[in-house]
Amino acid sequence: MSKGKEKRLFQNFLLENRFKRSVQRKELLDIFLNTNKHLTAEELYRIAKKKNPSIGFATVYRTLKLLCASGLCRELKLDDGITRYEHLYGHGHHDHLICTKCGSFVEVFDPEIEKLQEKLSKVHGFIPQKHRMELYGICSKCQKEEGRR
Repeated sequence: MSKGKEKRLFQNFLLENRFKRSVQRKELLDIFLNTNKHLTAEELYRIAKKKNPSIGFATVYRTLKLLCASGLCRELKLDDGITRYEHLYGHGHHDHLICTKCGSFVEVFDPEIEKLQEKLSKVHGFIPQKHRMELYGICSKCQKEEGRR
């Protein structure tokens, strides 16, 4: 997916909703789009602060909320209580494998699991609107480290 399309989508969203188009919002958008991980507001703030020391945390937080409202990202709230933001626009559905030791994420997609969910919904006369699957466990790296002790 072209980042240019995502940038235009965000700029149009700001214009249509009469939000200010600031240099700081543009910088935050660029950082977010060029970071391929599930960022917390604090992580985005630290990265942005290095590039532009005048960016405040409130601007980062408000911009993330606008990115969600525009459809470019979504909040991901996991069992650890930390809110992360992941790319949404142009990214297909996926689920997550989450390590309870190091907190690493693996995005996974399995068509068989998706088919099973559809089958279960049909059997129960249920119309799903959205879903999210998160599997918590210990990643292979942490398993290896535990085995060394």
